[in-house]
Amino acid sequence: MKERLMMRTSTDRAASGVMSTGWILLGLLALLLGLVVMNLLWGARMLSPVWLMHMFEPPGDRHELLVLQARAPRVLAGVLAGMALAVAGTVIQALCRNPLADPGLLGVNAGASASLVTLSLLPFASEWGVFWQALPGALLASAFVYALSQVQSALGQAQAPVRLILAGAAISAVLGAYVQARVLLNPQLFDGFRYWMAGSLSGLGWSEVNALWPYLVPAGLMLVLLAPGLNLLLLDRSTAVSLGMSLQRHTILAWLSATLLCAAATSVVGPLAFVGLAAGHLARAWLPMSFRVLLPGAALAGGILVLSADLLARVLLPPRELLTGIMIALLGAPFLYSAARTAGEYKAS
Repeated sequence: MKERLMMRTSTDRAASGVMSTGWILLGLLALLLGLVVMNLLWGARMLSPVWLMHMFEPPGDRHELLVLQARAPRVLAGVLAGMALAVAGTVIQALCRNPLADPGLLGVNAGASASLVTLSLLPFASEWGVFWQALPGALLASAFVYALSQVQSALGQAQAPVRLILAGAAISAVLGAYVQARVLLNPQLFDGFRYWMAGSLSGLGWSEVNALWPYLVPAGLMLVLLAPGLNLLLLDRSTAVSLGMSLQRHTILAWLSATLLCAAATSVVGPLAFVGLAAGHLARAWLPMSFRVLLPGAALAGGILVLSADLLARVLLPPRELLTGIMIALLGAPFLYSAARTAGEYKAS
């Protein structure tokens, strides 16, 4: 009788946890949709919510043109980029077993930026597209960071999380200086990249959205398929191997997918930092440590963070517009401070 009562209590707790997780994800989705509507209506020119309900009814007007051709692609690109960077950051934190890991802080975004400004001047660059120009640098930076994390883990170095971030910051600083020098010394690059360097959603259209999603969807689906393996990676490595997991294959595929997400997002919106760090910490704080719920939770949190920053960038000083990357840095820096104070082993529970 006692055992039956304990089993029933355990089942009730599990059901309660599932319901709680579902409500959290639903709340994040509702907040994201609310921010989408606010970003469509608010800006240098404020629009009425009533108008939004009738925007597809003929005849069209200049407000419809403003929303469909200017704000809608900007909002969609921001959501996709935020989700991509958030998911990539969450995965990289698990692979490095480092709570401070973030694509922007580790130099992955800076590598993509350096590669993009280098290859964009080549005669055949226009045939490649911005994603393929950003990918080589992102892959090289990602490979270096992963190798460094494995060396530090193998040596059991104290303060390894902080040291990895310092190494990533050094990489970002060097590559960032290179990008700025290339852009400032070349008028052609300066006109096209001066706002992009700091992270900006301004001026994005449907062509940028169409250049973004074909790479995000396959990489995101790959990580969804790898979610059970990522859960095993949170265990001891020897335990994961004993359960029949191909550790090297899962790790390489997960790193490659995360790097593809970073390269695609950076090629369109610029090197936005802190998105992966903040979204990953929020997801782990609110949701159970299972990547089947962590990945969608982090994706929603990333979209919320980018849209919140972009909304503030547009409405704080109208008709002027701040750069989205500046607002994200202001919103995300407290997460870095909080994580650095408690830096230690990546917690699997």
